[in-house]
Amino acid sequence: MAPALPPVNTAETFPAKTSVVIIGAGIVGLSAALTLAERGVPVVVLEKGRVGAEQSSRNLGWVRKMGRAAPDVPMSLAADRLWAEMPERIGVDVGYRQTGIMYLARTEAEMDMHRQWLKTVEQLPLDSRPLSNRAIGDLVPGGRENWAGGIYTPSDGRAEPTLAPSAIANAAIAKGAVIVENCAVRTLATAGGRVSGVATERGEIRCEEVLLAGGLWSRKFLGNLGISLPTLPLISSVIRTEPMDGPTEIAVGGPDFSFRKRHDGGYTITQRGALGAPLMLDHLLIGLRYLPMLRGQRGLLRIRLGRDFVNDLRLPRRWGAKGPSPFERVRTMDPDADAAINAEAMRNITAAWPAFSNAVIAEVWAGMMDITPDSLPVMGAAPKLPGLTLATGFSGHGFGTGPAAGALAADLVMNAPPIVDPAPYRLERFS
Repeated sequence: MAPALPPVNTAETFPAKTSVVIIGAGIVGLSAALTLAERGVPVVVLEKGRVGAEQSSRNLGWVRKMGRAAPDVPMSLAADRLWAEMPERIGVDVGYRQTGIMYLARTEAEMDMHRQWLKTVEQLPLDSRPLSNRAIGDLVPGGRENWAGGIYTPSDGRAEPTLAPSAIANAAIAKGAVIVENCAVRTLATAGGRVSGVATERGEIRCEEVLLAGGLWSRKFLGNLGISLPTLPLISSVIRTEPMDGPTEIAVGGPDFSFRKRHDGGYTITQRGALGAPLMLDHLLIGLRYLPMLRGQRGLLRIRLGRDFVNDLRLPRRWGAKGPSPFERVRTMDPDADAAINAEAMRNITAAWPAFSNAVIAEVWAGMMDITPDSLPVMGAAPKLPGLTLATGFSGHGFGTGPAAGALAADLVMNAPPIVDPAPYRLERFS
């Protein structure tokens, strides 16, 4: 089951030529399209399925700086400003509120990890601070647990993943962008040693620049071009409750649960300490790159071998302009929510805050994230393919930074002064 999204008035056809083609209509690709359209740059967004239908609408909606690697914080700071400007920019309230985010520690070891993070960002302009158990109780009343402590960032917040992608897409269209759904890009066309267009299932469109914002599918797209992008999939299972009285507007992440208030009065809940890890062929090909991450997060992953492995094997790994490509065979990645993980989430959250014992589950879904070995995205020029720019591998963090990541992607495509330093995001760091 997937969250319902507002409709987008997309085009049925695309022009024969444009300046920029964006592959993928998720939050980053759409934000880039909006930025380019505002600058008067002709841009076409091609989406194999529907606008925002994969991870961009299935995430938790957190807009946070807290917990991010120090090199990634400038992007998050820029995103805060752009989220705040969004209603005036696009004429729609997408639910952005700076209501704060809190992380909790059950043990001193967990609290030490939070303190270590605070040290890594102490030179940055953040309002993050440690919390005592008493302070946690004052900010989020009604809890039962005796916490070792926590950290809190009042300027962090939330936006609504079921509203933002469609609203940004409609605004981009109103400002001149063309968005075409159910139109998979199979590969690139080249001339004179650089990108000259894209080959789609409906024919070719000529262009000067291509931005790949394909999320989970970028590894396959680039692999077909001989470029290795290290990403592996993880699945997050999510619960939406009916409107209810809850303990706080602050988004709270415990060791084994999380919750945040929604614009509709309900809560979005997860088991923050458990992610589905479906084994794929790629685990054999690039899994060794993830060993440092696995050493620190062994308990987080629920590894499984089954249908996902078989389905992935059935997808082609090499294809041409005449296809078919894997993007036509799977229009939308729609993994099943893990009922056991969601049941754990409800048990854990109810034990910590009994108010959630009254929660009525309205909907569940799951989303598949593309994780890089260092959990930072890949942004910048593709190696050996002038005219192709990458904006992918956001590792489950892309919604919060989406507006800034899209602006940076637009800067990179147009060779404009970047909104933030792109150096931490270059693909070459994995070489």
